[in-house]
Amino acid sequence: MVRPASVHILDTTLRDGLQIESTIVPTDTKVELAQRLIAAGLTQIEVGSFVNPKKVPQMADTGDVLQRLQPYEDQGVDFFTLVFNLKGAQRAVDAGAKNIKLVVSASEGHSQANSDAPIAQATERLLAAAEFATDNGLRWDITTAVSFICPFDGITEADRLVEVIRPFVTAGAHSIGVADTIGNANPSLVRTNTSAVMEAFPGTPIGLHLHDTYNFGMANVIAALDLGIAHFDAAMGGLGGCPFAPGAAGNIGTDDLVHLLHREGVATGVDVDALARVRDPLTAAVGHDLTSSLSQIPATPSAYRG
Repeated sequence: MVRPASVHILDTTLRDGLQIESTIVPTDTKVELAQRLIAAGLTQIEVGSFVNPKKVPQMADTGDVLQRLQPYEDQGVDFFTLVFNLKGAQRAVDAGAKNIKLVVSASEGHSQANSDAPIAQATERLLAAAEFATDNGLRWDITTAVSFICPFDGITEADRLVEVIRPFVTAGAHSIGVADTIGNANPSLVRTNTSAVMEAFPGTPIGLHLHDTYNFGMANVIAALDLGIAHFDAAMGGLGGCPFAPGAAGNIGTDDLVHLLHREGVATGVDVDALARVRDPLTAAVGHDLTSSLSQIPATPSAYRG
């Protein structure tokens, strides 16, 4: 498989990055952070999730954030929100969303923890949301949580992963996201399960959502690049984690991902200097240091700013 010459990055700082923070970041600050990400050249941004605000209060203002950022859609920026059921899809439509992401668990243990339902019931709910989204002209993608390893059930077998995804592709999913929710996948497991999904659904774009709990994140990016994967999710500074997956730490850092891709000769369209300027206001917003590798050093080496 030939590596892609360029990669699309979906920045998930405002959603996955902030959803487990103890500090609830104000709406104005979220909008400012998004504007800085856009100024750095990121054109796909996940701004929040339409979920129960009692369970995830950090996402209660998702509709407001989305509406304030919508003028940037005229500049070619796509905004995404996460949805778990029909009610969430309805809220997304009411807020003027054009793109939503649906998430289904690839294991029964995580499905119960994440959606209070077995996979079959969660799938039924999500397909209702997908139908509503389609009827209202929205693009919708499907992401499978714990696509490689589950904190409750262990290794996710490739055949099982494919069958969890299948009804969503049949229903018209625009793309598939394969998520390492707890950051415990290693490159060989990433190759095995991602290859199985690619072979099963050759006409559907596939991307990876990686966490970096055990420092496998960048190695897994390389493994995916070698498979031809050209879409990755990341959160600035390595923020993030799933509140319903014990042991889940931060996402791979958007800054680290861009740096790696540029050094590998893969274009991203991102200005690393402008991206670095997101760190200080983001650190101030969450009230603690960031964890990405680049956030620990003074500056990106000048030879690798391309």
